[in-house]
Amino acid sequence: MPDLLIELFSEEIPARMQARAAADLKKLVTDGLVEAGLTYASAGAFSTPRRLALTVEDLTADSKAVREERKGPRTDAPAKALEGFLRSTGLSQDQLERRDLGKKGEVFFAIIEKPGRPAADIVAEVLENAIRNFPWPKSMKWGSGSLKWVRPLHRILCILTDEAGAEIVPLDVDGIASADRTEGHRFLAPQDFAVTSFEDYSTKLKRAKVVLDAAERADHIWADATSQAFAQGLEIVEDKGLLAEVAGLVEWPVVLMGDIDETFLGLPPEVLQTSMKEHQKFFSVRNPKTGRIEKFVTVANVETEDNGATILAGNQKVLFARLSDAKFFWENDLRIAKGEKMQPWLDALDNVTFHNKLGSQKERIDRIAALAEEIAPFVDANPKLARQAAEVAKADLSSEMIYEFPELQGLMGRYYAEAAGLPAEVANAAEEHYSPLGPSDDVPTTPVSVAVSLADKIDTLTGFWWIDEKPTGSKDPFALRRATLGCIRLIVENSVRFPIKNLALVGFTENMMSRLKEDNIRQSQNIADAAAILSVEKEEVERLIQGEFRTALTVPSDKAVIQFFEKVMDSSVSSDLLSFFHDRLKVFLKDKGIRHDVIDACIAMEGNDDLTLLVKRAEALSETLKTEDGANLIQGFKRANNILSKEEDKDGVSYELDPKVELAETDEEKTLFTALDTAEAKITPAMEAEDFATAMAAMAELRAPIDAFFEAVKINADSQIVRRNRLCLLNRIRVICGGVADLTKLEG
Repeated sequence: MPDLLIELFSEEIPARMQARAAADLKKLVTDGLVEAGLTYASAGAFSTPRRLALTVEDLTADSKAVREERKGPRTDAPAKALEGFLRSTGLSQDQLERRDLGKKGEVFFAIIEKPGRPAADIVAEVLENAIRNFPWPKSMKWGSGSLKWVRPLHRILCILTDEAGAEIVPLDVDGIASADRTEGHRFLAPQDFAVTSFEDYSTKLKRAKVVLDAAERADHIWADATSQAFAQGLEIVEDKGLLAEVAGLVEWPVVLMGDIDETFLGLPPEVLQTSMKEHQKFFSVRNPKTGRIEKFVTVANVETEDNGATILAGNQKVLFARLSDAKFFWENDLRIAKGEKMQPWLDALDNVTFHNKLGSQKERIDRIAALAEEIAPFVDANPKLARQAAEVAKADLSSEMIYEFPELQGLMGRYYAEAAGLPAEVANAAEEHYSPLGPSDDVPTTPVSVAVSLADKIDTLTGFWWIDEKPTGSKDPFALRRATLGCIRLIVENSVRFPIKNLALVGFTENMMSRLKEDNIRQSQNIADAAAILSVEKEEVERLIQGEFRTALTVPSDKAVIQFFEKVMDSSVSSDLLSFFHDRLKVFLKDKGIRHDVIDACIAMEGNDDLTLLVKRAEALSETLKTEDGANLIQGFKRANNILSKEEDKDGVSYELDPKVELAETDEEKTLFTALDTAEAKITPAMEAEDFATAMAAMAELRAPIDAFFEAVKINADSQIVRRNRLCLLNRIRVICGGVADLTKLEG
């Protein structure tokens, strides 16, 4: 069985596209081979800046012959039906068979026989199709041909190798004919050479100064860089993304370490790191004793006689210019932070639009500050510090450094807040309030940071809910799903006890107050907006405002506006937002191994807008269901609930009276009475103490007596008194178990 080797050799492929392109080549070719009837043992794809390569081992030499029988129309069907069938099969009418199918009449059948094909023919067809339909994010044409590729394609290497030797698979794509030859490093070994197998190919490439495997190049870069740094008592700042990118920029990595001019060592390490990474793809080298970035590592694609001295000199010259700009921005920003306490930046945000329906960044900051102050007591934060932190948290958005390096927002805010002499809690909140940005990002834990971070995200959510800009399908232009998950993690991981409905109410209130503070021309429109969004009549809104809350139109008062909302807010807006929170919570808990039906069973309970409480309940129920007693109890509960529901529907009454133990006729019945009393005595105080684990464990202990009861007792007894008592006993099972979670929501 032959092995296949393919190489597509071109001008430099952007580093960010290489890994995906190698995977796409592998999928396109291997899928095509399998669809054409060939099988293989394994396949591997590789990429360098100038080539994509694919090796396929133990490919079958030929595809098998295929005989397909296809049923067609009746022989007396209209001519057009027969014509369509003939087109689909590629046969003529005289090649069809006629078969009598009894009641179905005489029907045409086509026998299509496809002979086996040699692997070389199939490979040529599949590879040409892959090249012509390759899914590059961006591609280009060159010369007079029609072929599109990411950069001009120069060579196609395609060979099949078996015991007899290597065979070139013949194909031609826009004048580029396949061959068994490739080229080495552009500068160090530009000569072309022939190859006979993948092993021969990879060996000769390395001899020609090309490391084919991107992972091998990355490992070499990291090992050499860390070794050089260690030798000088330093360490490389780890950056996996940069390492992967640099490995895609070179075919023969040569690691060089250079110095940073003393002039720039006073810059924040993050500024140095970001500037060098973004502009020149340098790794930062840190002094572990001081935390300062003191050197850099660059990776060249060529070996030189002076061991890289000329390359380093050129890089250092460019780096000096780049860092001079950064130093200028830093010093200017520090002057504003220290001398004017960032006020010019805050004033400038009044002229920056956050959203055309939600006002400026300054108006948004005012809302976040009010929210943070409201939230502070619930997260054990000082309300005044929380407001102060929110007021300056986004000041750095106006700074020159953030204009140059937007990815440093928040971090620079901390530096500037410290320079302005603000409390440490305020400075930390400036950096941390954006977090968490993703599911693996750290969650702020300091109280002021938690308050500001929650306020920031709640304002975003309630604001966009207010203007009806919610996520739809896969579209989420304002990252509201991420903001919701951030809120959930902030609340749950910090054990915050703050009902989301109340939190949303405060957020909606602040958005409404922003509207009420506008001029009189827009006040009538605010009323209409409120009526539409809150699903109430405009007249009702006007009546409430003109009656009890008229002053809120001219001199807004927190109390007045909150009362206004409490009176006119239909549950649809806040309930819709709460449902959105619950949907994201399901995703969050699913990643923790908690089933969606378990979450539904807990969401159905009272207090479902207290996310910390909800998660504790779900975790406890999930653990209970993992036990044998817990899982089997659910079946007993469902049996009791189904029987009871059926009899209630049939009788038209609810069996909610307390069952009487003196009417019990069997030992199993009496045992269940005792077990329910015992369980209730444990569950009630446990639920009051929010000790869900104890409550669930007590509930699970009911499994045995409930099973025994159903085995021994006939519910629909001949005596109506006994029957009614037993149905009331089933209701007691439903009430006691249902007080822990809505077990009817559980599947299975």
